[in-house]
Amino acid sequence: MARIDHAHTANALGIQQRGEALPRRATRRNAGGPAAPPLAWTPDIPVHYVTVDGTRIRYLVAGSGPALVLLHTLRTQLDMFQRVIPTLATRFRVYALDYPGHGHSDAPDADYAAAFFVASVAGFLDRLNIEGAVLAGESIGGTIALLLAARRNPRVRGVVAVNPYDYDRGRGLRRSSALANLFIGMSGVPLIGGTMGRVQPYAAVKRILQGGVYRKDAFPSALLRELHAAGTAPGHARAFGQLVRHWPSWEQARAEYGTIALPVLLLYGDHDWSRDGEREADHRAIPGSRIRVVKDAGHFLALDAPGAFVQAVVDLDAGLSA
Repeated sequence: MARIDHAHTANALGIQQRGEALPRRATRRNAGGPAAPPLAWTPDIPVHYVTVDGTRIRYLVAGSGPALVLLHTLRTQLDMFQRVIPTLATRFRVYALDYPGHGHSDAPDADYAAAFFVASVAGFLDRLNIEGAVLAGESIGGTIALLLAARRNPRVRGVVAVNPYDYDRGRGLRRSSALANLFIGMSGVPLIGGTMGRVQPYAAVKRILQGGVYRKDAFPSALLRELHAAGTAPGHARAFGQLVRHWPSWEQARAEYGTIALPVLLLYGDHDWSRDGEREADHRAIPGSRIRVVKDAGHFLALDAPGAFVQAVVDLDAGLSA
């Protein structure tokens, strides 16, 4: 099992670390679809909306080169990739989106089980006619990417699955902190759970999300505020409640991994919520997969170890191009 030091890798790639300002990079403006408000962390990258299966989805496109689609974690949004997008856009045509019920996308009345998210991302790839894409996903994003590969989606050519969320009947978030265990546990209780889902105090959301990084300062305070605000958007609390009720569907995804015939790199933070046995189970289930563990990094690896995240994508793409 390979082990890498993300600080050394980041320095080698020239990637800014915590506390440093991200550079602005000019990109082509032809993504299509109505424009969305600019991103505070990179105003020069255009943001758009596209309708997928009747749902308005927010997304961005940056850079040029081979297609790369970034898939975020549960209860977050595309801004989770703010530390890696500017660098990746120098090598790839980068796409990132907010899932339905997340970020600035609409929250349709749906079950929010794993199959729903897989269908939504597949529809996004079709709607934008993205071909030959590497999918790099964190948490449920990693599992979505693996399921698209398992189902032989013709638009996918390789996967970087970062801390895939497919163990403990989908209850991995409860391992992030005692507060998360209490909050998520109560979310399934009638009346109480609905109230907690709607209220979502900022201090509680902040503490739960910070349980996904090894260093709390790896999580930008502005992003924490943005994620809290997005969670109060119409329908989003209901969407998260549905996601919680369908959490077992993420572990069930493992049953399909054996059919994957594309290159897969599994990337884990050594402080991720998953355990060694759960990581090895994915490695064994996916034919020909490779696995790396990043030192001093947690679940939100694109924030915690941006250099390691970028290097994994670059390495997988290099292997595909060889």
